[in-house]
Amino acid sequence: MAQEDTHNPWRLLLVEDDPDIVTMLSEVLRDEGYEVDTATDGQRGLHLGLTRQYDVLVVDRRLPALDGLDVLARLRSRAVRTPVMLLTAMGTVHDRVDGLDAGADDYLVKPFELDELSARLRALCRRALDRADVLRIGSGQLHVGPREVETADGERIALAAREFALLWVLASRPGTVYSRAELRRAVFQEAPASSIVDTYVYYLRRKLGRQAVHTVRGLGYRLGAL
Repeated sequence: MAQEDTHNPWRLLLVEDDPDIVTMLSEVLRDEGYEVDTATDGQRGLHLGLTRQYDVLVVDRRLPALDGLDVLARLRSRAVRTPVMLLTAMGTVHDRVDGLDAGADDYLVKPFELDELSARLRALCRRALDRADVLRIGSGQLHVGPREVETADGERIALAAREFALLWVLASRPGTVYSRAELRRAVFQEAPASSIVDTYVYYLRRKLGRQAVHTVRGLGYRLGAL
């Protein structure tokens, strides 16, 4: 890939009121390639979780304005399925059960090792991607089963198998720039020339608009927007 594997395109929301932890985790996660937004109270975290698209959330248990469990419960009640890692200094079995019952996908007790947090977050992102039947593309969505793109105004556009496969690769890692050779190997394994990638990018743009796939001059392609 044109970007290193450590530079993942995952979008992460960190909801934590301790400024030292916010600074430390933000720096570490950004160094690992995450796009990080932060909120220092539960109300702000809930607002961001409801109005923006994230791949994973890291939420402290005890927050001002709105408790972390309340944030989780309200997100789940609004059908937000984003994986959530709950951070807490409360490590009893009862506390862990409360967190998981509220909708957390994983639970990490403070103090924790940064390597363990990073590994758990990667696992959450991978599991979410493996389960996904819909991927967001800007203001639209890519539906796996019917191989269709749904635009913001509700129009559904059918894709051929290879068009879908190419768009799926780009949408699965939306911040990553792929070279033509990488996309050929991922989608068109038997094709002898990378020019087939350009052909299918053209097909996608013809159906979805030129902005659907962005050309990065000298490097390759990345996901655009509808």
